Amino acid sequence: MRGEGVDGLPGQPPDAATTSRPGRFTVGIIGAGRVGPVLGAALARAGHSVVAASGVSERSRRRAAEMLPGVPLLPAQEVATQAELLLLTVPDDALGQLATGLVSTGVIQPGKVVVHTSGRYGIAVLDPVRRAGALPLALHPVMTFTGTEVDLARLTGCSFGVTAPEQFRPMAETLVVEMGGEPEWIGEEHRPLYHAALAAGANYLVTLVAQAADLLRASGVNQPNHMLAPLLSAALDNALRSGDAALTGPVARGDAGTVAAHLEELDRVTPHGPVRAAYLAMARLTADRALAAGMLTAEQAEPLLGVLSETRSKGEGQ
Repeated sequence: MRGEGVDGLPGQPPDAATTSRPGRFTVGIIGAGRVGPVLGAALARAGHSVVAASGVSERSRRRAAEMLPGVPLLPAQEVATQAELLLLTVPDDALGQLATGLVSTGVIQPGKVVVHTSGRYGIAVLDPVRRAGALPLALHPVMTFTGTEVDLARLTGCSFGVTAPEQFRPMAETLVVEMGGEPEWIGEEHRPLYHAALAAGANYLVTLVAQAADLLRASGVNQPNHMLAPLLSAALDNALRSGDAALTGPVARGDAGTVAAHLEELDRVTPHGPVRAAYLAMARLTADRALAAGMLTAEQAEPLLGVLSETRSKGEGQ
């Protein structure tokens, strides 16, 4: 599929370099945050023609100028008018309102392709544009973005969570492949769970790493990132390869005394704070998974669960 285009669909840009290739779209981008300009650049690299973008903040405008040189920055309504493929890269909470607003202005015409990149939503959020005759697609790149050229290389092999009407699935998958990604089909009803899994894995990983670094600094470590890098890299690699079998540490061993000492020290350093609560919650979840995986017997786990239960009750009562 790579580089084949979308045969039989509208979208012949005017420049001679691409008119010989079928299925080339004129592309407009609404939302010049970290994602939109990068995906626009990826589509341009695949032969599509990015004709306009919109950005409000000065940072967005600079980002668009760097990633999409020569592409004019216009109001959202004008961007939608000029584009055959409209890329909506705005925050999740703004997506439904944007779709409704565009339809109300009359710029969404039958046959226009409207793509959003939200992980949370499937295509139901684009029902207003669908009713206006547009083709709705949800293409969510499973990657964190910097909004720079670095992201273009990272798109190669990047998974995209794809949701689309069945008849437009080939077009959605082709667009993903053209951007360098690998399509993964996600049912409409599974989008919230899919997004929750990614948020827990990526967003909260950042929180956990930053929190561990803060605690190491408090313990006197001068270069916590240097200390954590090999440990966490190995832990991530092992987890992806082996799942629960990669669990190590005092919880997986049922070492109740060590866990109790950890909690006591966290209570001293951050009394009744979220750091201690997060450690406790993750310890309980880890214990449950170690038990389910057969790494802990019920007898081994009993003292540990007693510490976790007693500590939780004490914290709730204070």
